[in-house]
Amino acid sequence: MSGASTGTRGQRGARGNARIWGRRGAAAALGALLLAGCGVGGEEGGAGGAKGGKPAAAAPAAKPSPRAKPLPEALREGAKVNLVDGQTVGVGMPVSVTFARPVPASERAAVERRLKVTTDNGTTGSWSWVKDRNLHEGQRIDYRPESYWKPGTKITVRAGRAIDTTVTVGRSLVATVDVRGHTMTVVKAGATRRVPITAGAPGMDTWNGTMVVSDKQRRVLMDSRTVGYGDAYKGYYDYAVHLTTSGTYLHQNPKANTFAGNSNVTHGCIGLATDGTARRFYEEVIPGDVVRVTGSTETVAAGNGYGDWNVPWDQWKAGSAL
Repeated sequence: MSGASTGTRGQRGARGNARIWGRRGAAAALGALLLAGCGVGGEEGGAGGAKGGKPAAAAPAAKPSPRAKPLPEALREGAKVNLVDGQTVGVGMPVSVTFARPVPASERAAVERRLKVTTDNGTTGSWSWVKDRNLHEGQRIDYRPESYWKPGTKITVRAGRAIDTTVTVGRSLVATVDVRGHTMTVVKAGATRRVPITAGAPGMDTWNGTMVVSDKQRRVLMDSRTVGYGDAYKGYYDYAVHLTTSGTYLHQNPKANTFAGNSNVTHGCIGLATDGTARRFYEEVIPGDVVRVTGSTETVAAGNGYGDWNVPWDQWKAGSAL
């Protein structure tokens, strides 16, 4: 079977919530620093007077040193980033910053100005405010380039005074699931292979669109009661690759031994056979790798996991407050 992990609540009765992998960070320090700045200009002609013996004009009074702008409140209390310093991520991983409480629309531009993303190869992108499935409006902002990151890119994110994180983009892995053809095409570092799969049965369709691996677990307890399917199933499933907060996984499923490659029979997840197929994919995948689903129905929302790539670039940029 497939579905959401235990203890979650479903969307449309078919997908439950789950933790977003790997968020970390710390509260930024309070207070503002005085900017150094003093110094008085000298007078031509030396001390005691100007040329011609006339008294020297009084030096203008020094202006008070300006104070540095204080951090926006959102960056002083509980800002977190989804990346771990030194981590290797896939080409689809966005930078995602979340806040302890919603940031009012009037303050979002000030927050964005304090969020800095730099790369070692000049790749640029844009911030965009995202409505996270499990948070309020204004509690999450993501950064991504127009297209996937290039392998080898070093990404540094700084937010306030407490977040200073650098990650490296690893080899490219993009897996494209064709729910009508019951296959998954995995393109890893230029090499391609095809894998038979079984996806969501009619009425329990797998999300369409681009998803990004948030984390993976060797075993996950899945309970149909958390996604509105009563007592249809409850048990542990192996080699589980987490795709959405609503509970979509790509995992080993004994039913795939019979139906992979010819029928869709799951409750929304993507099932792989127990002959080593699921284990192989599990072992090679890393957070940030891309799984694209085609031929299904509803497209996954940007805030349901890392669905950022489903938003057109112009619309993504328009989500910035700057």
